[in-house]
Amino acid sequence: MKPNLKTLVSVVSLAVVSVINVIATTGDYIRPAPRKNLQFPWSPKHSSHPQQVHISLAGDKHMRVIWITDDKSAPSVVNYGMLPGKYNSVAQGESTSYSYLLYSSGKIHHTVIGPLEDDTIYYYQCGREGPEFKFKTPPSQFPITLAVAGDLGQTGWTKSTLDHIDQCIYDVYMLPGDLSYADYIQSRWDTFGELVQPLASARPWMVTQGNHEKEHILLIKKSFASYNARWKMPYEESGSSSNLYYSFDVAGAHIIMLGSYTDYDEFSDQYSWLKADLAKVDREKTPWLLALFHVPWYNSNDAHQGEGDNMMASMEPLLNAAGVDIVLAGHVHAYERSQRVYNGRSDSCGAVHITIGDGGNREGLAHRFKDQQPEWSVFREASFGHGELKIVNSTHAFWSWHRNDDDEPVRSDEVWITTLRSSGCILEESRDLRKLLLQP
Repeated sequence: MKPNLKTLVSVVSLAVVSVINVIATTGDYIRPAPRKNLQFPWSPKHSSHPQQVHISLAGDKHMRVIWITDDKSAPSVVNYGMLPGKYNSVAQGESTSYSYLLYSSGKIHHTVIGPLEDDTIYYYQCGREGPEFKFKTPPSQFPITLAVAGDLGQTGWTKSTLDHIDQCIYDVYMLPGDLSYADYIQSRWDTFGELVQPLASARPWMVTQGNHEKEHILLIKKSFASYNARWKMPYEESGSSSNLYYSFDVAGAHIIMLGSYTDYDEFSDQYSWLKADLAKVDREKTPWLLALFHVPWYNSNDAHQGEGDNMMASMEPLLNAAGVDIVLAGHVHAYERSQRVYNGRSDSCGAVHITIGDGGNREGLAHRFKDQQPEWSVFREASFGHGELKIVNSTHAFWSWHRNDDDEPVRSDEVWITTLRSSGCILEESRDLRKLLLQP
């Protein structure tokens, strides 16, 4: 889109949208103020030039490559191979596009490539032209490292978070909701895609939706239209009927991505899918079981209190009965780690809950925590940063949280976590899971 049209679209969109300014209150621990939104000067590109390239896992030994072109006739083809400039494989994909008020997207290409070798670097080109990209596939066995940060946005702090993640050695990036903070201004989806392309084109990004992805306009636009078109995840590959919830395996971990903003009660499609997905988990093959979603269930920050209670009441018994080891969430713009917890209190057979909605969003940090720290809360701090989960083997994983104010090697919080499978909890909980799964 040309600059003058982008400006017109932004003005019209802003006129339609009600903007709510959230003023963060500060506690005793003061962190630097939010940084300004990044500016992205218009840079003309050839209409068939691939833009906003990012990849995600797409079933066993396959990768989905997504990119956008202004040229509606550009082919949805990816050439790839193990040597720079030498592509001995080619894959044909599909494409989509969408309109939003006065905005019309480019051609959004979705192409699945594979089968691929594990722990291997591949070089690839999108649409038969443009620059060469490269990515590394995850390993099939431990150890594996997962980078995590939610609520990214497009600020100076976002850039700092991405720079820190780029310095760590990781295999997959997981984002528990709130990606671009486009908030109806569709050109912000485009600038976000350009911002994350250096990382998202090199390692698989596995994301789930947050409230800022809804972009619902009554009688005009359904929720998540932009998100679903731009960030297709392996929902079909995991038996889901919605891009808002899905699962995938990586190395020896089964990871469930749930939707906080789609129906989750016991009569919902998501609940039925979750029961079916958990029934297929083989803890011999995937001894680690993780879950990600946007709204935290365990939260001692004043922000967003109680928002996850209904989902927790519906789905926590299922996750607990299945022996989920770690739950990661965003939404609250701070960091907090719990003990193993279930049903509102510490429980040695419960999950470790981690809130990590501190990726750099424009709304700033949620500084104020409740004065009385709950007994289940171990560590909490309002700072921007990211987390790294290194699953070392079938029984032990090392979690670390890295504050943006510090150099990447500095770990502000860290803990060794053992899988519930190795603790004896799974035997007892498997009986509870069987009961829940057999319920109509």
